[in-house]
Amino acid sequence: MEELDPNHLGYIELENLEMLLLQPQAQTAKLTHNSSNVSQLISQKLVPTRDRNPIRRLWKWFKYFMEDNWKRVWVMGLWLTICVALFTWKFIYYKSNPTFQVMGYCVCIAKGGAETTKLNMAIVLLPVCRNLVTWLRSKTKLGTVVPFNDNLNFHKTIAWGVAVGAGLHIIPHLICDFPRILHETDYQYYTYLAQFFGPERPPNYWWFVKGVEGVTGLIITILMVIAYIFAQPWFRRSKMQEGSMLWKLSGFNTFWYSHHLFVIVYIVFIWHGQALYINRKFKNKTTWMYLLIPLILYVGERILRALRSGYKPVKIQKVAVYPGNVIAIYMHKPHNFKYKSGQYMFVNCSAISPFEWHPFTITSAPGEDHLSMHIRCRGDWTSSLRAIFAEKCRPPAQGQSGLLRADVMTTERTASFPNLLIDGPYGAPAQDYWKYNVLLLIGLGIGATPLISIMKDVLNNTQKQRDGSMSLAELERKSKTFMTERVYFYWVTREEGSFEWFRGVMNEVAEKDKDGVIELHNHCTSVYEEGDARSALIIMLQALNHAKHGVDIVSGTRVKTHFARPNWRTVFKHVAVNHENQRVGVFYCGDQTLTPELRKLSQDFTHKTSTKFSFHKENF
Repeated sequence: MEELDPNHLGYIELENLEMLLLQPQAQTAKLTHNSSNVSQLISQKLVPTRDRNPIRRLWKWFKYFMEDNWKRVWVMGLWLTICVALFTWKFIYYKSNPTFQVMGYCVCIAKGGAETTKLNMAIVLLPVCRNLVTWLRSKTKLGTVVPFNDNLNFHKTIAWGVAVGAGLHIIPHLICDFPRILHETDYQYYTYLAQFFGPERPPNYWWFVKGVEGVTGLIITILMVIAYIFAQPWFRRSKMQEGSMLWKLSGFNTFWYSHHLFVIVYIVFIWHGQALYINRKFKNKTTWMYLLIPLILYVGERILRALRSGYKPVKIQKVAVYPGNVIAIYMHKPHNFKYKSGQYMFVNCSAISPFEWHPFTITSAPGEDHLSMHIRCRGDWTSSLRAIFAEKCRPPAQGQSGLLRADVMTTERTASFPNLLIDGPYGAPAQDYWKYNVLLLIGLGIGATPLISIMKDVLNNTQKQRDGSMSLAELERKSKTFMTERVYFYWVTREEGSFEWFRGVMNEVAEKDKDGVIELHNHCTSVYEEGDARSALIIMLQALNHAKHGVDIVSGTRVKTHFARPNWRTVFKHVAVNHENQRVGVFYCGDQTLTPELRKLSQDFTHKTSTKFSFHKENF
C-alpha cells in the first residue's frame, strides 16, 4: 500500500487495490495449473478406503510392515533361531545324562536356559561397541542389510533374552532340582548323583545356596535386578512422583553407575561357569569360550575411547545461554576429528563428574573450522553444565542473540571456562542423508540439532559447486556420492523464544541460498492457526513487518513463522507433487509421539505415488 501511495495521501484508489490483490493471482495461475492437476490426482489416490476383505487387509499390513522392518525381522529371526537351537541342543543332551533319572525335565530346562544365557551375555556387549558399530556403518556395505540404527534397541532386546534365560535356569533349579535331590532315596542318589555332588548327600537346602555355585548365582541375580530396574525409562528419566524416595534415587546418574555393575557381573559370571555341579571337565565349561571375543572387543573399545578422548580438553571459543534452558557451546575442532552431518559425540565435564559421558548431536557442518553443540538442559548433569557456563557469561550486546554470552577474547576468559573432553564422532540415522535426491527434515524443539548440521552441509556443498572452488577430483567424487538437490526443513517448537537457538543459522541459510535449494518452515504451536480470528492481529503485523523489513517478528529471522502444527499430509503431498519419480529421505528427530504418523505417511505416499519416501527417526 505504501508503494501505491507514493505521495503519502493516506489512501489509494479502488482500481489500485484491485491490481494489488488480483495481479499475483493471475500471474501464478498458469504456473500452478499443472501442479494443481498432479495434486488433485494424488489426493484422489490417497483417499482412505477400507478394504472389506480381511485377508487383503492383513496382506497389506504385512507388506507395509515387512518393507519398513525387513532388516529387523531377519536379524531378530536369526537371533531367536540360534537361541532356540542352543536350548534344544542342551535339552536333548541332558535327557541322556544320569541326572535326568532324578531331576527329570527340570534339569533339561535349566541347562537349556543356561546355554542361551551364555550366548546372550556375550552378544549383549556388541551393540554398545560404538566405535565398531560406527566403523561397520560407515566403512562397509553391511548397513544395507543390518539395521545399525537399532543397536541400542537390540541391546535392550538381548538384555531381556538374558533375563528369560536366567529365569529358565534359576527357577527349575530352585523349585524342582534341589528339592528332588534332597528327597530321593539313597540308591538313586548314589547311582545317579554321587559322581556329581560327592559321596556325602547334601544335608539340607542351605547346602546348595552357600556353595560357590549358589553364592555366585545370587550375586549375579541381585546385581542384574538392580541394573534392570534403574535402566527402565521411568527410572532413568525420573518420571516418578517428585519428592518420593524412588524419585530421589532416579535419574541418569543412577542408571549410569548401576549399569557399570556389569564389570562385577561378568567376573562372577565366569566364576559361576567354572564351578559347576554336573560338568566337571574343563572342555565342558564353555562360559569363557562364549565371552572371550566379545569381551576383547569391548575392552578394546573402552581403551580406544580413553586414548582418543585423552586428558587434553578442547578449546572453547564461544558460549551462549538461550531461552528454554538451551546452551550452545562452540569449540575448536581437534586435529583429525572427522565427522559427518547428523553424527554425535560424547562430552565429559570434570567439574561436574570425572566419570560421566553424555551424548550430544554435532550442530556444526563438516566443512566448518569449529565444533558446536546445542544442549537442552533437563537433567541434573545438563543443568549443572548450564549453571557453570552461565557464571562465565555476560548479557548479550546489541544485535546478539542469547540471554547470556561469552566469547573468548582474553587469556583470562579462556582459563575461566571449565574443561570439556570429547569422544567421537559416532554414527546416527541422519548421517546417510546424502544418498537421497530430496530431503524432508522434521525437527521438534531441540530435535532440530542434527538437521541444522545437514542443512549447513548441503548449503556448503552447493556453494562450492556453484563457485567452482572444488577441485576436479573432489567434484567428481561429490557428484558420485552427494545426491541431494533439494531440502525441505520443518522446525516445530512451542515457544517463540526457541527460535533464538538457531537464529544465526536461519539467517545464514536464507542469505546464502541463492539457488533456492533449501525451503525453510518454522512453526510456533503456542499461537492459534492461521485463519483463526484469535490470531488475526499477529498475522497481520507479521505480514506487514516481513514485507517492509524482510524480518519475521516472531522468530527474528528472514524465515516467516507459521502458526500451529503443520498438516503433515499436506507437507508430504507438497513434496510428492514437486518431485515425481524421485527418492525422498524423511529424517525426523524429536518426541516419539509423532513417529507413527510420519512413518504411516511415508508408507502411504510411497505406495500410492511415484515418489519414494524413506523414513528415518531419532527419538529422545
